[in-house]
Amino acid sequence: MKNNTQIAYFSMEIALESAIPTYAGGLGILAGDTIRSAADMAIPMVAVSLLQHKGYFHQILDETGWQTEEPVQWHVEDYLTRLDARAYVEIEGRQVALCAWQYDVKGADGDLVQVYLLDSDLEENSEADRALTYHLYGGDSQYRLSQEAILGIGGIRMLRALGHHEIQRYHMNEGHAALLGVELLAEIIHESGESTIKKEHIEQIRRQCVFTTHTPVPAGHDRFPLEMVYRVLGRDNPMQHCEGEFCPVGELNMTYLALNNSHFINGVAKRHRQISQEMFNGYHIEAITNGIHIGTWACKPIQALFDQYIHGWRNDYASLWYAISIPREEIWKAHQSVKRQLIEEVNRISNCGFDMEVMTIGFARRATAYKRLDLVFENVDRLQAIADRSGPLQLIFAGKAHPHDQTGKQLIQRVFRMRENLKERITICYLPEYDMELGKLLVAGSDIWLNTPQPPMEASGTSGMKAAANGVPSLSILDGWWIEGCIEDITG
Repeated sequence: MKNNTQIAYFSMEIALESAIPTYAGGLGILAGDTIRSAADMAIPMVAVSLLQHKGYFHQILDETGWQTEEPVQWHVEDYLTRLDARAYVEIEGRQVALCAWQYDVKGADGDLVQVYLLDSDLEENSEADRALTYHLYGGDSQYRLSQEAILGIGGIRMLRALGHHEIQRYHMNEGHAALLGVELLAEIIHESGESTIKKEHIEQIRRQCVFTTHTPVPAGHDRFPLEMVYRVLGRDNPMQHCEGEFCPVGELNMTYLALNNSHFINGVAKRHRQISQEMFNGYHIEAITNGIHIGTWACKPIQALFDQYIHGWRNDYASLWYAISIPREEIWKAHQSVKRQLIEEVNRISNCGFDMEVMTIGFARRATAYKRLDLVFENVDRLQAIADRSGPLQLIFAGKAHPHDQTGKQLIQRVFRMRENLKERITICYLPEYDMELGKLLVAGSDIWLNTPQPPMEASGTSGMKAAANGVPSLSILDGWWIEGCIEDITG
C-alpha cells in the first residue's frame, strides 16, 4: 500500500468515530466521510491529522443552559496503533519530536486508507511542546501556528519517515495544512542543491497541490503576523526568500498560502464557489459540492431497505436514485423504528417527556451566530399558531459553542429560556455532548430537519443530506448545498 500511495489528504480535524474526539464539527465530519468514500473506491490515499489528546471538549450545560468545558479523557491505545517512526519540526528554535498513531479506515470491499495522527506528547519534548497536540482549536494564535506547523511541515516529514516517497497529490482540506507547501519547497531546494528559489520550484509545488476552501467568512481564515511566523518557524525557511509569493499582504494568511501553492482550488457548493471567487479575486475556483458517506449516516432500518431493493448501493451511490421505488409504507415503518430510538434517548438524557406521536423537528450543528439556531423563536406567536392549527410540536436542539464564542453560548441559553416560556404549548429540549452517534440518531429520527443559516454564510452544510438519506425532509434556508438540492414540494 505505501509504495502505491498517490494522494495525501491533510485535515486539522477528522471524524473517525465518536469515541475518538479528533473533530469539532462539519469540517471533521466531511473529512471522515471523504476518507471512508476513498476506501470504498479503493483510492490509493493516506490521510494526515493531529492526535488531540484532550479532544475538542466535553460540553457541560447548567440549569440555565450556560456552557462550560472540560478536557476529554480517552485512551488512545484502545483505538489507534502507535508507529515507531519519528519526525522533527523546529518550533521557536527547539526540535520538537513527533510520533504518529495509525487508524485504518476499511472500505466496503476491504480496501484500506491509513490515517496518521501526529503526536508531540513524547518524553523528549518539553512540557509546553508535549501539549501542542492536546487541544483542537485551543490556545492562542501562537499555539495555533505551532499546531499548523506540526500538521503541514511535520506531516510531510512523517510521511517520508513512513516510506511515502511517491505521493503525487497533496490535498489541503482548508488552509490549516498550508505550510506543507513550504516543506515541499524546502525538499525541492535540498534535492536540487541550489541556494536560490526559482519560479519553476514554486510551479513544481503547485502541480502537486490541491486546495479545498470551506469558509465564506474572511474572519474564519487563519492569519499570523510575520514576526510571529519567524519567531515560531525560524528564519531559515523558504518563506523568508519569497514573502511576495507566500505572504502577498505582509502577513501569513494560511488561505492565501494554500491558494498560491495549488494548481486546483475548489469551494464546497456552487454558491460557495461564487462567494469564494468574490473573496479571492484573481484565483480560479471550481465548485465541488460536499457529499456524505451514506454507509455511515443511513440508519440500520434504512440500510436494510437499501439492501433489499437496491443491490450494490454501497459501491454505487448513484444507484440510490432507485430508492424512489421503495414502498413508502416500508420507509415510514423504518422511520418510526428509529424515531422511537430517538425519543427514548431524548427522554433518557433530558427527561423532557417527548411523545412518539408528536411532530418532531431536529436542529443540530455548531452553536454560532450565523447558524441562527434560535431563528425559529423569532416570531413566537406565529410558532404557537402553527402548533394550534397543525398539531403539537416538539423541538430537539444540539450543538457545541466554541469555548471562546460567547455569542454562541448565549444562543444556547436562549433556547433554554424558550423551553421554559413555551413549555405549556411546545416541548423543547437541548441535548449536550453532540457527537457523531447522537448526530446519526437525530438526522434519522427527526420528522423534519431544520436549517436556518444567515445567507450567504453557509459554505455547504451536509446535515440535511444525512436527513435526506434517511427519508427525512428538510425545512431549510436557500444557502449552501440546499440551493442545489431543493425542489419545491419534492425534497423540501
